[in-house]
Amino acid sequence: MENELIINPKTLFVEDVRKWAMIESQLKIVNEKTRKMRNMKNELSEKICKYIVDNKVSDNKVKISDGEIRVYDKKEYSPLTFGYIEKSLSNLISDKEKVEYIVAYLKENREITTSPDIKRTYNN
Repeated sequence: MENELIINPKTLFVEDVRKWAMIESQLKIVNEKTRKMRNMKNELSEKICKYIVDNKVSDNKVKISDGEIRVYDKKEYSPLTFGYIEKSLSNLISDKEKVEYIVAYLKENREITTSPDIKRTYNN
């Protein structure tokens, strides 16, 4: 009989929980840093765009070491909310009850999926 290391399933579970908590903590730090960097980038983007537009930089482009950055008009669509759907349907359908029925139907018949997940809470 060879020397086999048998690890208790509960020991493996405890180790998995410990690893999960460690990764969760690291992700929290990384996400906070990412959020701060994204905010800094957005502030700089606004300043750069303003300078390029105000100073009529040729072709709205600036060369950088590995390419270029340019100012362009970005289209952003508002989210498709139930309020927007109701307002749009009201413009098409004069019967308010029908509009309310359609919106209620859409709300009640949305596809819902569930899956188990883990949520962490912190002690005070």
